[in-house]
Amino acid sequence: MMYAITIYGEAGVFENLPAAKQEEVMSGHQTLQEALDKRGDFISVKLMPPSTAVTVEPPATADQKPLITDGPFAETKESFLGFYAADFQTLDDALEHARMISSPIARLEVRPIAWAGGAISSE
Repeated sequence: MMYAITIYGEAGVFENLPAAKQEEVMSGHQTLQEALDKRGDFISVKLMPPSTAVTVEPPATADQKPLITDGPFAETKESFLGFYAADFQTLDDALEHARMISSPIARLEVRPIAWAGGAISSE
């Protein structure tokens, strides 16, 4: 089953860590990526800071266009920073891999995912 390991934290915290702490956090990601690479295909995504977001809000009525605004949807301290998606045998297997990137600067969430449709392109 496909699982996503989503990463939440405060934007900019990682960048303000001392170099040694940054290397420690990144070594966990490198370990996870190497383990997932041995298993087969996986997706790893790092989102840019929330300040780069553009929000598309639904129109109030059917005859209006969606409202496009700069910036994140909500003012929050914690934001969605990125994710991994891969095929794991069980939830316990996914959790074991998530532990590789566990750190005090981010909260992880592991949940099953399903394909919602659309085309997949390798280009």
